Amino acid sequence: MERYGKPELRATTVLGVIRNGKAALGSDGQMTLGNTVIKHSTRKIRRLRQAQIVTGFAGATADAVTLLDRFEEKLQTYGGLLERAAVELARDWRTDKYLRRLEAMLAVVSPEKALIISGTGDVIEPEDGIVAIGSGSMFALAAARSLMKHTDLNAADIVRESLLIAADICIYTNDHIVLEEV
Repeated sequence: MERYGKPELRATTVLGVIRNGKAALGSDGQMTLGNTVIKHSTRKIRRLRQAQIVTGFAGATADAVTLLDRFEEKLQTYGGLLERAAVELARDWRTDKYLRRLEAMLAVVSPEKALIISGTGDVIEPEDGIVAIGSGSMFALAAARSLMKHTDLNAADIVRESLLIAADICIYTNDHIVLEEV
């Protein structure tokens, strides 16, 4: 697919799960440009707030890093209150002339909360504690929901197995998994 006359960059499956007081967030490592894989080991997740929050991104890398930096600033401004920082970032993202042009989504997990933050002003807290963004997100989400319902796997194992299932289905997802647990 093309966007603005250039091949569309597709890059990501990010999945986060909260289970039994633990949170895990992982991503694959594949980045593609058009129909070509250009990198197999892209790191799309980052720890914030003294490693108590893990974030992941889907979309343009420079845009995502800009948003992660802004999110970290919001966390500091609001004393680590995850929801408040997320809402303030989403508000700024939607209303700021510069930020509004950024093309990315964020997935955020802590042991208590799982959120998706989008540039449309949405802050979504799924009822089941599972967040998924990116090209293979719906495959990973379906796998994670099934594993949550039918197994006793911990959060990290659910994320890992779900991403591997997504990698078997989605051409924009690979099996070079990076995973963080809090």
